[in-house]
Amino acid sequence: MSKVLVLTSSILGEHSQSHKLIDYAIEQLSGQNVNMTIRDLTNSQLPVLDGELAMALRGAESLNTRQQDVLSLSNSLVKELKAHDKVIITAPMYNFTIPIQLKQWIDLVARAGVTFKYTNEGPVGLLTGKKAIVITTRGGVHKNKASDHLAPYLKTVLGFIGITELEFIYAEGLSMGGTIAQESIEKAQFELDLLLA
Repeated sequence: MSKVLVLTSSILGEHSQSHKLIDYAIEQLSGQNVNMTIRDLTNSQLPVLDGELAMALRGAESLNTRQQDVLSLSNSLVKELKAHDKVIITAPMYNFTIPIQLKQWIDLVARAGVTFKYTNEGPVGLLTGKKAIVITTRGGVHKNKASDHLAPYLKTVLGFIGITELEFIYAEGLSMGGTIAQESIEKAQFELDLLLA
């Protein structure tokens, strides 16, 4: 049985186009032999790392209660990620990059000695053998343009922890309305059909 981790990160709730697309993906997967875990990062109350918390994730000793809590949370999130074969991430573009909630999750799972390691030849990702799909929604059109900092960043950071088999699904021009937005959503749904078949 395939295990899929779904991470949602839109702050717009029922008004979110990325939520509508992930609901469509979940519906497509529901008829398959798939075990799904769905984590809404906007409701997970993940902390923003500061110096104190970062030291806990770097192996500091004599941790205080706050540090112990973040280390326990990080370990849990890493364990969850390791337990799944595929990750589907919704990544709406906010101000040309990812939502802060998705960045908080990344900061908690990208850990030296845990999900990547440094070697004489450079860093090596430890979460190999996984596939990822990123569903990214945008009000404008940014794919392959200098204004798109989201896709290159996610490709880099996921590759850094070993997830190099990565597909992006773009739904762009959604604030342009009318035919442009509708065709973009339909194209994204078609691409999801192909990837999830």
